[in-house]
Amino acid sequence: MTETKIRSWLFAPGDSERKLAKVASCGADQVIVDLEDAVAPENKARARSLAAEWLGDHPGMWVRINPVGGDLWQDDLATIMPARPAGIVLPKAAGPADVARLAQALAQMEGEDAATGILPLVSETAAAALAIPTYATDVPPRLLGLTWGAEDLSAALGATRKRDDRGAWTDAFRMIRAQLLLTAHAAGVAPIDTLFGDFHDLAGLARTAAASFADGFAGMLAIHPDQVPVINAAYSPTAEQVAEARAIIAAFAGDPGAGAVKLDGRMLDQPHLALARRLLDRLG
Repeated sequence: MTETKIRSWLFAPGDSERKLAKVASCGADQVIVDLEDAVAPENKARARSLAAEWLGDHPGMWVRINPVGGDLWQDDLATIMPARPAGIVLPKAAGPADVARLAQALAQMEGEDAATGILPLVSETAAAALAIPTYATDVPPRLLGLTWGAEDLSAALGATRKRDDRGAWTDAFRMIRAQLLLTAHAAGVAPIDTLFGDFHDLAGLARTAAASFADGFAGMLAIHPDQVPVINAAYSPTAEQVAEARAIIAAFAGDPGAGAVKLDGRMLDQPHLALARRLLDRLG
């Protein structure tokens, strides 16, 4: 996924023609047509058909299907896969086995060499959250990233709050977020941070997204088009960051074989060089 921008991942309900009409041109790096939580049970069939039609006119989009533990996901795939989505978001993934099950179904439908990737939501039950580290040692086929959500988990835990009075995640949610970040990097896939629920609070989103980028996440979920430019800006290196990274790389290039170099009064070693290269890679 390094060649594709993955800063903003915008959900759009699959049963809303009006909302689908907006998302393709709002600047999101990735659009996710939602067939799960955003669609009422009585609208599932209509959402599938509408999503398949829309995907046919908008290649390269993603789809969130229903969980593999239920009885809707196979109908989802049968309807949408002929439109060749770029990837599948898998909700309520209990662990790598759920992702492998989806990967097997995709392989049967399109062949082993096809490029449809999988992005699972890995924290929506307590058991699933505890299984997050297993994705680092049992990397399923087609896994392109990991992401997480707090709403289903808070219901599962009976938690009446997810953030403290200062706006920071409470302990359980902070642990899950850290585990996902470490696991995704260990598995060599993209860590995608969860959404910021108050789409009216763009200043709060900007602070949260900037902190997420600084922590090492590659992108962030979004639930409203207004959130997209804020997330894209936060996940894009600043001109100052780019200039510093290029200066670090140039300093090492000017002293081949050196383990450490001096730049602007600072001693820099190999981790600084690696970080500079990674930052420039995020320019896309």
